[in-house]
Amino acid sequence: MAVVGAFLVMSFLLIILPGPDSSLVIQNSIMHGKKAGAQTVLGSVSGLLIHTAAAVLGLSAILMKSEMLFTVLKYVGAAYLIYIGVSALLSLRHKQQPDEVIVEGKQKSFFLQGFITCASNPKVAVFFLTFLPQFVQPEYNHMLQFALMGLAYAVMTIIWFFLYVYLIDLFSIWLRKPVVARSIQGCTGIVLLIFGITLAFEKSL
Repeated sequence: MAVVGAFLVMSFLLIILPGPDSSLVIQNSIMHGKKAGAQTVLGSVSGLLIHTAAAVLGLSAILMKSEMLFTVLKYVGAAYLIYIGVSALLSLRHKQQPDEVIVEGKQKSFFLQGFITCASNPKVAVFFLTFLPQFVQPEYNHMLQFALMGLAYAVMTIIWFFLYVYLIDLFSIWLRKPVVARSIQGCTGIVLLIFGITLAFEKSL
């Protein structure tokens, strides 16, 4: 039980750290509403489940050992983050009212945004194969433990991200004010851009 408790505490501390997934959830929730934020969360968690399955099947280990595969996935993820960040910054040139932004948001696949951002991030694969093994008990089935820990991590993530969506919706009147919304959009756009550039220079293990 001590190992389970340590895993849950460490997972929670890692989940609450700012990252590209949380930045995207915050941006979409503010700019496009509660539904868009929820779809982004579900997409991001689906990406986590892909990484969990890859860790269970040993694919993440192959990715970590193959510099070419790591590099390809790294640049795909970096390019997508940079694209989203630049798009958010470029949209600031248009003086849209909050309602107009929401209408445009209906044309986007927020689930896909969340999924691609998480699934194409090789750092998540590296994390799963360096963090999870520390809590594996040798007397039990390793694959089952990987799967259960991955699912637990995904459940904690979805709860925390939905808390973001709920709080943003709670304060939506203030957050949707043009000055506030544009300021936050600009900040999250810059953050996503920085994450993308950082990922592009990430070295394989």
